[in-house]
Amino acid sequence: MQQTETERNKAVVLEFLTTAFSSKDFASLDRHVHPDYVQHNPFIPPTKAGLRGFIAAMPDTTRYEPGAIIAEGDLVMVHGRYSGGSDTPLLGVDIFRFEDGLVVEHWDVLQDEVAAEDTVAGNPMFTPQASPAGRQA
Repeated sequence: MQQTETERNKAVVLEFLTTAFSSKDFASLDRHVHPDYVQHNPFIPPTKAGLRGFIAAMPDTTRYEPGAIIAEGDLVMVHGRYSGGSDTPLLGVDIFRFEDGLVVEHWDVLQDEVAAEDTVAGNPMFTPQASPAGRQA
């Protein structure tokens, strides 16, 4: 069965985020990010090379863990956890826009993760994606 464009875009985002941030493997970033990539995060340089340099400069302990992911049309949004790069993990909603099959634009909203027991509601702020076997990734 052939993947739809939406399914492919989701897979690209998950592969790119996980391999770039967790193992500094930039093959997916190089393959799937448009040469004219536009970055809207105020702390990351505005180009594909700037993004790569930003990630490369992060500690080797940095990891990305995906949570919920949705896609519609040319947009993919993923809720994820960035850890190991600072004392407090960051939770983010990353928004990617695709053009001609490549990631061409990125926005994000980031916040420090707070332990469930320290929140008013007592609920966790993040739930990792379940693995294919149904266990938490």
